[in-house]
Amino acid sequence: MRRIPLSMRVPLLAAGLMILAGIVASQQVLSTMGQFQDVRIRELAQAQIEALSVALGPHVLRDDIWEIYDTLERAAGETEEQRMTFTAVADENGYVLAATDPDRAPLDSLISALTAEAQSPKTLSVTGDAERIRLLAPLLYQGREVGQILTELDVTDLVTERRRAGRLLLLGNALATGILALLGYVAMRRMLLPITRLARHMRETADAPEPIPDSDLPRGDTEMTRLVRTYNDMAGAVEAKAETERRLAERERFVSLGRLSSSLAHEINNPLGGLLNATDTIRQYADRPDVVRQSADLLTRGLNHMRDVARATLDQNRLDRSSAPLAPDDFDDLRLLVEPEIMRQEQKLNWQVDASEECLSQFAAAPLRQITLNLLLNASTASGAGGSVGLRISEKSSELRLSISDSGPGLSEAARARLLSTGPLPLGGGVGLRLVHDLIEELNGFVLVDRRDGKTAIEVVVPVQQKKEGTQC
Repeated sequence: MRRIPLSMRVPLLAAGLMILAGIVASQQVLSTMGQFQDVRIRELAQAQIEALSVALGPHVLRDDIWEIYDTLERAAGETEEQRMTFTAVADENGYVLAATDPDRAPLDSLISALTAEAQSPKTLSVTGDAERIRLLAPLLYQGREVGQILTELDVTDLVTERRRAGRLLLLGNALATGILALLGYVAMRRMLLPITRLARHMRETADAPEPIPDSDLPRGDTEMTRLVRTYNDMAGAVEAKAETERRLAERERFVSLGRLSSSLAHEINNPLGGLLNATDTIRQYADRPDVVRQSADLLTRGLNHMRDVARATLDQNRLDRSSAPLAPDDFDDLRLLVEPEIMRQEQKLNWQVDASEECLSQFAAAPLRQITLNLLLNASTASGAGGSVGLRISEKSSELRLSISDSGPGLSEAARARLLSTGPLPLGGGVGLRLVHDLIEELNGFVLVDRRDGKTAIEVVVPVQQKKEGTQC
């Protein structure tokens, strides 16, 4: 039953209950009918026993066997509908005096041999499908018991009547119960139709729940209507939450880019003064080739540095890099991007890339660049002036490991929640940490956070999506 859908289980249960109710009702009718038949047969048997007692009493007292036999014969042949098919009379000691069938109850035999399954007048009932029942009653005459009467009653008509009533009840109840069960099944299916639609809608829109159109809402202010409206409210809340998180992630990305742009502006402004001086020198000493050559070399180095910074910035924010493979040059670009911030705060940078180019090429560049840059910027902020920041890239089996360390005080609860959990975003926390969490989750990776010897280490483990044959990673 648990594997059957609720929209089928409830109607089937209702139909089963109706069938059970029909069976119970039929049993009650048959039981009542049996009780009426028992009362009827008791009254008839009691009347015949009393009549026989009056007729047989004097003869039993005188042990007049022929008169007893003659009385039994007359009683048996009075009417065609006589129920007594066999009757035996015994004295007070239980010895047979006479019977309608002497072969079954010989003279002076014990009547107890015939009393198996015999009933008393007060408890006489038609049981089962037996067409004959036995009755053992005391023979009372003038207030005293002078013997016993054993009679066998033919109840074929009562059994037949009960069988016919049972068949009619079975047919009638089966027909009525079947119709009611079908109507109940259809009614329950109609009542549960909104739940079926809701379940199908939830299954079809599992990734992005969508509200059910108002045209499909159940009519009336019923529980089903409230249930569907509650689902619509939940779908709207999920959509609003996703939109809020998207905007927050976008805001964090802009904050990260703002910090990066500030550092880049500082890095570009530094050589501009020297470059301008070089141009002035060339202009002033144009007639001196050695001075012009030296100034031109300075201009070349400065412009190449600014070109590299601009290229790294464009590569970092270009949207079509999602399918480009990761390469060692990507980490060189990241170092170029974070060094201005490192130098501004006079920090020590430990940079170690131990992964081969063959291993790195199995990963997409864009998400790993974004993860590494955000964690490095947060590590630099956490370390403060004069602190230290470290990056170590290593390969192990079919995994790439990125370890970013800093000498700061450690992750706050808000920052830890942003990086490690999927719940609502708390206030505060590091820039882009939730974006880092989402990117790692998309790569089927995980994050490890460790704090020891006054340093915090965040290790990102990313598995190879499809390992290439012959690779070392």
